[in-house]
Order: sequence, then C-alpha cells, then structure tokens
Amino acid sequence: MIRPIVLDIDHSVGPLPKRLVVPLEHWQEALRFGCTLRTLARFRSVLDDTLPAEHGTVMLGSGDFHHLSWPLIERVKHAAPFQVVVLDNHPDNMRYPFGVHCGSWVRRVAMLPQVSHVHVVGIGSSDIGAGHAWENYLAPLRAGRLSYWSVGVDVRWAAKAGLGPAFHAFESADALVDAFTAQQLVAPQPAYLSIDKDVFAQDVARTNWDQGSLQLHHATAIIDSLRAGLVGSDITGEISAYRYKSWWKRRLSAIDDQPEVDPRELAQWQAQQHGLNEALLGAINALGAVSA
Repeated sequence: MIRPIVLDIDHSVGPLPKRLVVPLEHWQEALRFGCTLRTLARFRSVLDDTLPAEHGTVMLGSGDFHHLSWPLIERVKHAAPFQVVVLDNHPDNMRYPFGVHCGSWVRRVAMLPQVSHVHVVGIGSSDIGAGHAWENYLAPLRAGRLSYWSVGVDVRWAAKAGLGPAFHAFESADALVDAFTAQQLVAPQPAYLSIDKDVFAQDVARTNWDQGSLQLHHATAIIDSLRAGLVGSDITGEISAYRYKSWWKRRLSAIDDQPEVDPRELAQWQAQQHGLNEALLGAINALGAVSA
C-alpha cells in the first residue's frame, strides 16, 4: 500500500496506517472555504516542495478545502489524458468572483489539457436545478468536458438550454450507480478520483454541508468500475468546526447555509468518519494505481 497523505489543516483526520502527516494548520484561515488565486499558487508551491513523488490518497480534511483538489490534479504526471471522477452532493462548478472556493474548482480542472472529462457523480443538491442554473459555469458543460450525475433533482431546464447530454438524472442512487458503472466498463479510462463525503447519506457519515443519498456500497461499486486504474485520489468531507477571523469569510459561509457543528456530537461524528475513511481507502487500494 502506498502511504496516504494527510494535509493536516484542521486536525480532523483520524490515525490512518502508514500515513504521512503534513502539518498545515497555519494555512487554515487563508484556504478554508475559498482563497485568491495568488494564495492558491503559493500553496501549490508548498505541495510541490513537500509531497513525495509517489504517494497514496490525499486526505484534505473538511469539505471546505475541496478546491485543493485542483492543484493536486494539476500535479499529476501521466502520459495520456485521464478523466476526473468526483463523488459529491454538489456540482462544485458554481460562479465565484473572488478566486476559487470549495464550490467552484471543477471548472478549473475541466480546463486542464491533461483532463479528458470531469464526471461529478451523486449530486442531490438544488445547485443544478432551474433556480440556480445561472450560477453554474455552463461553458464546460456545453463543451462536453463536464457531466453531472444527479439523484432526485429536476434538471429539465438543461435540455431546453441545449445542455441535455451533460446531465444524467436519476430517481434513485441505485439507478445512477448502475448507469455510471456500465459506462465506465464499456469505455474504461484512467481516472483521478475525488470523494467529498457529503455525497453520502447522513447515516453513513455526518459532514458540515447538506448531504446526498449514496451508501458505502454505491461508492465502492463506482470505485471498482474504474478498472483502468487511478492516477491519483483524494478524500474530503471530514467534520470540523472553525470560526473565521475574517468577517468576509464568516459572511460567505453564512450565505451558503452551512449547518452548525454540534460540539457535543463532534467526537462521535469524527469516529464515524474515520470508519468510512478506512473503508474508502480499502476500496481504493484494492483497485490499485495505473502506471505513468
């Protein structure tokens, strides 16, 4: 097993076997929820200087750090284009005018020349419904570089807007997983896998975002379908609490209606998260990696 990397920004990841912990708490205020492109460029240099050439899954901490997947994917050295498979309750392709944040990074990844396509799988959020259509970056959807795979969301507006091929809507998680895995088995391609655990139902693991409907067996089926191997992977969606020093970030977080973390429940939720991490890492390690 290639050792997992813990980017220890918010102290939310439990003790994983053979992990390499990178202490980064001093970056929390600057990175959490969102940051300027200049700040992310500085952090990208930290990753380049710190991470070993070969490593296992990167643990990012809270879903508030999901935009850190962008520099991780950008660092992947692979001879051929690869797909990016994101398990997430949200599209992470929303407009954000202040740089990049945890809900806007997918557009950036879809623009990378080494990425053939991005699949965001498991969306149950109204972020892709008609009421929020204008907030989505439409260019990567229209260009055929990004697809949404959703459960229980009315996305009929997409067909009227000429975006129908980019939207795969299902009434149940079972139906979504059956369709996605069938597509992967027919046309296998190396993949970078990014998992935000808010894609799971709350009985699987609690996060500090609104959550989807996937169960663990859905995720393991998707992972198993990536038979051409992984060029990299990350996991986010840990449960952690933080009060921003910046009033601006406090305001942005409030606008997104992030649920409060109950400190009385935090330890129990983190234990549940740790068990899920071990199961996901087991499935990823069983799949193995593809060589460059």
